[in-house]
Amino acid sequence: MSSLLLGAPLFGAVLFIAVFLIDGATRPGYDPRRQPVSALALSSRGWVQTANFLQLGSALILGASVLIRQAFSGVSGSDVPWAGLIWAGGVAVLGLAVVASGLFRMDPMRGYPPGSPAGDPEVLSRRHRRHDQAGSVVFLGLPVVMIGVVVVPGLDTAVRVAAVVAGLATGWLAVGFGERWEQDAGDAGLWQRAHLVLGMPSLGAVVLAVA
Repeated sequence: MSSLLLGAPLFGAVLFIAVFLIDGATRPGYDPRRQPVSALALSSRGWVQTANFLQLGSALILGASVLIRQAFSGVSGSDVPWAGLIWAGGVAVLGLAVVASGLFRMDPMRGYPPGSPAGDPEVLSRRHRRHDQAGSVVFLGLPVVMIGVVVVPGLDTAVRVAAVVAGLATGWLAVGFGERWEQDAGDAGLWQRAHLVLGMPSLGAVVLAVA
């Protein structure tokens, strides 16, 4: 059972990506090059992406819970591997933020759903602000957690190097997406997707390596 739960982040990440790519490519009036993944949680088909957020967040939390349990298994006091425990806690925080992204939808804007204002609303709803806060944790926290795995003992050098490279790349993509989103650039959605396609499966793979 533990092995299945440890694989949940990787499986959940692959499923998450497949769902938003297929849904975005087939959603009437939706432009995946410009629109963020979160916009898929709007309209009558929005439940698909909402469920997608929830499954990924739950998968990350499940994987982190096994790592945390392993950290305490058979040890006590100063023998507890605190570095690994803290890292697993970071994975759990990311999972909670993904769940919050699903529970708090963004506001209709920038032409989606069809008929929405072409720009941003003058006043953003509280729900949208909560969504933005959760999204900031996800997009900025993911590279931090990836790079932070270097403090976890017992990992192969190759895993550490790969995690740092993926973390730096996702950090660069997160900043690029943020800039393009603020500018309402036509390729903002592509930058966000690149961040998620690289970052989430990489995180799932690192969870397995840590275990």
